[in-house]
Amino acid sequence: MWKGAIMFDPTVFDNLKVALENELYDMDNLDHRVRITGRVDRMELAVMSRLFRIQFQLPDDDLITGEIELAASLQELASEILEQKGAEPGCVLTIRYKMPISNPDENCPQMQQVMEKIWPDQMLTQTISYVYNPEKIMPILCTSEISFPRKINEEQMNDIPELALYAVQTIQELRAQIK
Repeated sequence: MWKGAIMFDPTVFDNLKVALENELYDMDNLDHRVRITGRVDRMELAVMSRLFRIQFQLPDDDLITGEIELAASLQELASEILEQKGAEPGCVLTIRYKMPISNPDENCPQMQQVMEKIWPDQMLTQTISYVYNPEKIMPILCTSEISFPRKINEEQMNDIPELALYAVQTIQELRAQIK
């Protein structure tokens, strides 16, 4: 070994990212419960933050896309790497679902009900968007987002399999509710 070599110690972000990624890829490759459709692993150099996002759908249905996002700010990363006294490094976890809907007044309350049942006590936000085209009626896209009230860290590592199951269950129930 080279004299003076420094051992790499993964951050909370790295450990959580690997656990989430492994869980969802196992659900894709081994269990065939989901199909991974997108993945982002980014270091934002402008603000020195980290972002990991993984998208998935049910294997036989591409109507709804689920997305789990993990983010860590420079403050979080620096406090951990520099071992700042009293710092409790963690990451922000967000879960999103994107799906086309036909009637926001009917579909959004249905989606809200499904989300509140599976994710009680979490902050839920729904955003509706569509591309304006006077020539043609365009689909309305609803993005439902679950925000957690606190940062997560390695103490929640054992919760990741259950979180992934709930994320998939949400797509299944949204699909059954919104036809």
